[in-house]
Amino acid sequence: MEDDFEVPTAGKFNDSDEEDGIGEDMDVPEGAPVGKVGEENEIGKDGLKKKILKEGDGWETPINGDEVEVHYVGSLLDGTRFDSSFDREMPFKFKLGLVSKLGIVLFTGHVIQGWDDGIKTMKKGEKALFTIPPGLAYGESGSPPTIPPNATLQFEIELISWTKVKDICKDGGIFKTILTEGENWQTPKDPDEVMVKFEARLEDGGLVLKVDEVEFTVKDDAFGEKGREPAGGDECVVPPNTTLQITLKLVSWKTVSEVTTDRRVRKKILKEGEGYDHPNDGAIVQVKLVGKLQDGTVFVNRGDDEVPFEFKIDEEQVIDGLDRGVKTMKKGEVALLTIHPEYAFGSIESHQESATIPANSTVHYNVELISFEKEKDSWELSTPEKIETSGRKKEEGNTLFKRKKYERASKRYEKALSYIEYDSAFSDDEKQQAKVLKISCNLNNAACKLKLRDYKQAVKLCTKVLDADSKNVKALYRRAQAYIQLVDLDLAELDIKKALEIDPDNRDVKLEYKLLREKVKEYNKKDAEFYGNIFAKMNKLEHLDSANGARKQEAVPMTIDSKA
Repeated sequence: MEDDFEVPTAGKFNDSDEEDGIGEDMDVPEGAPVGKVGEENEIGKDGLKKKILKEGDGWETPINGDEVEVHYVGSLLDGTRFDSSFDREMPFKFKLGLVSKLGIVLFTGHVIQGWDDGIKTMKKGEKALFTIPPGLAYGESGSPPTIPPNATLQFEIELISWTKVKDICKDGGIFKTILTEGENWQTPKDPDEVMVKFEARLEDGGLVLKVDEVEFTVKDDAFGEKGREPAGGDECVVPPNTTLQITLKLVSWKTVSEVTTDRRVRKKILKEGEGYDHPNDGAIVQVKLVGKLQDGTVFVNRGDDEVPFEFKIDEEQVIDGLDRGVKTMKKGEVALLTIHPEYAFGSIESHQESATIPANSTVHYNVELISFEKEKDSWELSTPEKIETSGRKKEEGNTLFKRKKYERASKRYEKALSYIEYDSAFSDDEKQQAKVLKISCNLNNAACKLKLRDYKQAVKLCTKVLDADSKNVKALYRRAQAYIQLVDLDLAELDIKKALEIDPDNRDVKLEYKLLREKVKEYNKKDAEFYGNIFAKMNKLEHLDSANGARKQEAVPMTIDSKA
């Protein structure tokens, strides 16, 4: 700025202002009036007034830290003009507001507070007349020779544009000035892979680094306390603890997500799919896929011709990681799946169509989801279809149980139940069929939970069966098994005795009763030993206490006698 005009600078700000909390808390109060063209409204409670002369565009207004560009004319109340950006044929640019964090001033106010508070209410292209009282302008001292003490000022201001500036870390460490607005609303996140162009310079303009395009995973530091030596060319030295100015253009990014909670299956989207829908368990999917080892060796290439590779989700027709990864994809999506051995081919060498996969190999699949046909949800089926589908899922669970796939079998039984859980629309005959299926699925699922050592859940499932059929021997037997493992031996005995009342010749229940009696003896023996040890220790301690007390009684007179 030139010296011969009155920039409405923030000369009235001082240290006491900061102590009083000037900063982000001094934004225009909520509900500040926008007003109509020609109306004058008060902003805040300090006497600042605003009259809109020309309506602006959109709804956004600048905030503290933004760099604004304005044209203005400043006058006293008697009409005396003391300053104008038009006279210089150049708009005035400045950073809006004074911001402080934890007592540290990140940047000070560049203009009088009346400007800060007023411009924060303006839209792009808006023109307004502000009447600013002395307390929000130059106060008692004025700004000689043009602005007298205690002067109320009027500024006609047009907000041409502003550049958004964001304090990214909220601590003044990194400020972002938006030079060109991007598209849409999404932004990259950890661990997405971004492609950028950037140019880094020192505050004096010295070139540090210029890169046309580089791809990296989000999470990198600057040069920090050590600085950096130049690599050559036009690059300059970066001294330690130097502030850098980086012009950065985000060209594109690839979304990376964790398919499993243990981060052993990762998906990187190479091409976005259509819509929002994904395949569900039981969906039939058509894909193109190429499987590679970490060294790039291709071990499978399917669906590359006119006929896509087809498989059914959650049927173990492909490795688990591929199953789970495809389930997260949309139609038309192309993704790279990175699958660790636990979800791939495990600890055993596997011979595939084009190469052998060594034991404990992490593999990569480039997958394109061509199309999929979802398995129908319960609400899409008629009542006979619900019962038929529930029965089919139960049989799938039985097959998985026989193959010792207990966790997957449990999920099948739960899926079977989901089709018949709400039976209000069922006929009486259908309700009876559903009841039989519910009992069977809960009993079989309880057997799964026993194998998986989830004894509490086994108890709950058996209790559901007994609520529907109080004389179900299998439910009593399996609940007793769970109670024994939970060491609820009294409850286990009640269930076994009741089961034997119903079916006295049941061999399995008799064997379980024998096991229970052995457990009771074992625990009684342990209890006897435990409490016997405690009583022995207590007797020993009492004996020691008694002996010590006797010695103390002998020692006391000896001490007294020696002093006498």
